[in-house]
Amino acid sequence: MMRDGSHIPDSEVEQETRLIGKVALFALFLNLGLAIMKTFLAFFSSSLAVTAGAIDSGTDAVASLVLFGGLKLSTKKTPSFPLGLYKIENLISVFVAMSIFFAGYEIARELLAGPSGPTEISVLVVALLFLGVAATFFFGRYALAVGRRTGSPTLMAEGRHRQVDVLSSIVVLVSVLPGYFEWDLKFYGISIDQVAAGVVLIFIAHAGWQLLSDGMRVLLDASLDFETLDQVRSILNEQPMVVKIQSLSGRNAGRFRFLQASIILRTDDLQKAHQISQILEEAIRRKVPHVERVMLHYEPQPRTHARIAVPLADPSGKMSGHFGESSYFALVTVRLSDGHVEKKEVVENPHKDVVTAKGIRVAEWLVGQDVDHVMMNEDLSRKGPGYVLSNADVQSTVTTATDLDEAIVEAVSVHRTR
Repeated sequence: MMRDGSHIPDSEVEQETRLIGKVALFALFLNLGLAIMKTFLAFFSSSLAVTAGAIDSGTDAVASLVLFGGLKLSTKKTPSFPLGLYKIENLISVFVAMSIFFAGYEIARELLAGPSGPTEISVLVVALLFLGVAATFFFGRYALAVGRRTGSPTLMAEGRHRQVDVLSSIVVLVSVLPGYFEWDLKFYGISIDQVAAGVVLIFIAHAGWQLLSDGMRVLLDASLDFETLDQVRSILNEQPMVVKIQSLSGRNAGRFRFLQASIILRTDDLQKAHQISQILEEAIRRKVPHVERVMLHYEPQPRTHARIAVPLADPSGKMSGHFGESSYFALVTVRLSDGHVEKKEVVENPHKDVVTAKGIRVAEWLVGQDVDHVMMNEDLSRKGPGYVLSNADVQSTVTTATDLDEAIVEAVSVHRTR
């Protein structure tokens, strides 16, 4: 049996998409402005480090243009792509990484060619570079904050890239200061300008590799992170009708998550199993953000054994006439094929001294003990404890038996005739 919990994007998702598109448009304008400004400064200053920064911003502007267009397509669904085009966001991340590597190549080429002439650093160059650092820093913080809130890999990539750009821009800014003060600083014959360009190249290579590896993991359908899968596993285990999780897997597509699980349920009632799967899907969507699809495959628990609970008046095996007020409970595991008792334990009723809702608490406790069947002298139909047991698919039988052994034999007979 399979339940496919596909999800139609609601207004909240649409609002997130519009916000992501707006941030991407801001990124385009910022990168385009920085590219023009740094190109202007590189032309008039002849600084290798400023030229490296201009190349970096130029490739960022091109990447931002592609990013903005790709985001417009990422949430579209067509007959050819019924699950959506969410992976376009990850594809864009890979494209951004490749553009970063191209920028690094251009910088390395400029670095090997050496400076074309002496640098000419004015106060305008210093001021505009400082302005570029500030703009990049604040936009990077904003993009990263929105990316974390929406789960967008594109904005997360953009935010991390801006953080690296801040570092590289600071390096460029610091490298032009000696030129402004007309200090001729060299390290083993290498100018501070060349050193700064080399540092910028290292930053760019690191950022590009991180974006490329993260994007390729998703494009190759790598598993969801352990924390998310563990959270989903906990949600499934919290449902008392789930006996066992046979498998659990998930993948990302853009900022959305696709989950698939195979579970064993403590029921062979198809309608009840469907209701349980709905409850589980709603719980997953409520607690795990950006879940686009949940696929739950459920099977009934194989009935080879039964775990039977019997209320007792004393440890010797005499049955109690009351359910919630019984002093003890026998918990017995029986093999249904031949009625052999594999395990038997007598435990005190942990709720016998509770003043209110005693029977309901005992019923909830028995459900937590993985009980399949309760044999008792008291009729709980249309009472709170009876509803608790019924909702958990725990069978309850009213018996005239007076001791534990008689109750077990009758319970095995009931199971064999099911």
